[in-house]
Order: sequence, then structure tokens, then C-alpha cells
Amino acid sequence: MPQLRTPLLARHELIDLYRRAAASGIPISSLNHKVEQLLNRAEVTQELEASADQERTEKIKRKVPAFVRYGALTLPIFFITTGLFLVGNAVLPILNYYALTLPLLRASTLLSPIPDEQMLDVTPIVIAQAKSNEEKLIRGVSVGPIILNAELDYTNLNNWFSGGVPDSFRQPQAAAEETYLIDIPSLKIANAVITVGGTDLNKSVIHYPGTALPGEKGAPVLFGHSVLRQFYNPSEKNPRRYNSLFSTIMTMKKGEPIYLTYKGVKYTYIVQEKTEVKPEDTYILNQKYDASQLKLVTCVPEGTYLRRGVVLAQLVP
Repeated sequence: MPQLRTPLLARHELIDLYRRAAASGIPISSLNHKVEQLLNRAEVTQELEASADQERTEKIKRKVPAFVRYGALTLPIFFITTGLFLVGNAVLPILNYYALTLPLLRASTLLSPIPDEQMLDVTPIVIAQAKSNEEKLIRGVSVGPIILNAELDYTNLNNWFSGGVPDSFRQPQAAAEETYLIDIPSLKIANAVITVGGTDLNKSVIHYPGTALPGEKGAPVLFGHSVLRQFYNPSEKNPRRYNSLFSTIMTMKKGEPIYLTYKGVKYTYIVQEKTEVKPEDTYILNQKYDASQLKLVTCVPEGTYLRRGVVLAQLVP
């Protein structure tokens, strides 16, 4: 019996064919020859049909535009690559901050708790906050963190301190909507507007009310918004420059100058140190009246609201 090479005849059909041939007296050799011829023709037919199918497929492929033929492969690769790029853009600046910037931040007196015997040396803001919390505890009111159901808008300075800054110790503004300018050459910041006592960080840098004015004893405390490094654009032509203006202040080095122009006088401050604090640490508003300093404050790592980065600079006489 010849070996079955095609599905033309099933094995049981071929066996039944040989049984009937034997019963009819047909020689087995003759039957083998016939079956072999039949199988060979079937194979040739199948090969011709497969070749015709392949030719038709190739013709259809040639009619389809190249961008459609290769799109099935390139589109997934494109979307995967784009996704990885976007994730990398968001994650790498944060990793860079923790790996390179954070280890360089020195512990400073800005981070130290304030002993009770030194409370008279600090700003009324800190004293009032302590009194406010003490009064709440006496009344049985919790002073713990408040969980909000809505995401805060951090372009509004009022939302920056997680514990809140009570109105009872907010200092009056020096003047309604008073403004002046800041220049930081190393960060390509020029003629940026500072608003004394404002709250909208989309429109300007904010000078916290009650802190010293430029040139005075104490320290102007200036707040600016932060976004991911790749969106940093301090150009004066950028209508949204203030949304990213302080993104890179934590990259400043000791000795770099910061210029404040207030009422026609240009004051030069030199960077001394950098540090970071928790969102509830309102003591960054502390004023040391035995020195003339400057504090720049923003959210860190860049593009997040996890902590607050502070740059401390000293006025050049």
C-alpha cells in the first residue's frame, strides 16, 4: 500500500478501497500504481492552488499603500516609544532631584526646631500659630492634618501651607498691589514681576505679606511656581512664564547673585545655602532682624507638591 501523502483519501477509505479491489480480483500492483498516480495528481493540484493563492495575496499586498502595510507594525512601536518617553520625562527630573540635588542640601538653622526660650526672637507669625494651636487643644479641637476631597490649586499661595496660615497673624500688606522686579542671571530670569501680598502665582512671583521688603533687616520671602524641567521657560515673551519661573532655583550654587529692583534701587543678594522643608513648616517665614537676607521658595521635586525647597541668600552691603 503506498504511503498516504495528502488528505485526498482518509486512511480508512484507502483500506476499504484495497479490500474491495482484492474481493474483485484486481491485482494489488495495478491498484498501487493507480492510487500512486491519483495521489501524485492531487499533490500537483494542491501545489498549483497554493501557488495561485500566494500570487493573489502578493498582488493584493502590492496594491495596498506602504504606510498601510507597515502601519500594523510601526504604530504599536510608535505608541510604546511615545509612552516611555512621556513617562521618562515625568520621572527622570524627580529621580535627578533625589539623586543629585537633595544630597547637596545642607542641614541649616532653617530646619531646626525653635526652643521655647528663643520664641521672642522669632516672627509674630510663629508665635501666633503656636498660640492658635494651644487654644484649639484647650477647646478640644483637633489640630491634626485635614484631608481634603478636592485637589488643591497650588497656583494659589493660600493653599501652600497644608496646616493653613491663620488670618489672625497675617501681617498687613506694605501697599496694595505693590510690585517690584527680580533678576536671576544663572537661571535666565529677567525683569520678573513680584507682587507684595498677592496670591496668584500664574501672574507673578509672590512676596509674602509681613516679611521684610528688599534692603530691610529680615528677609523678603518670595514664592514661585514649579513645573517639570522640560517645561521651564522664563522668557519674557512667554505669557505663562510665571507658571514655571522657580522650577530650577534648587540648582543654584553658592555665590550666585540674585537682584531685586525696588523703588528704583537695585539690591544684590548672594546665594548662601539651600534646604527643603515640609509643606506645614510655616517657620520658613521667620525673620532674623540682625541680618538682611532673601528667601526663595518653591515646590520640590520639580512638578510635584511633596515638599518645599528654600534658597537662602545674603544682601551685599
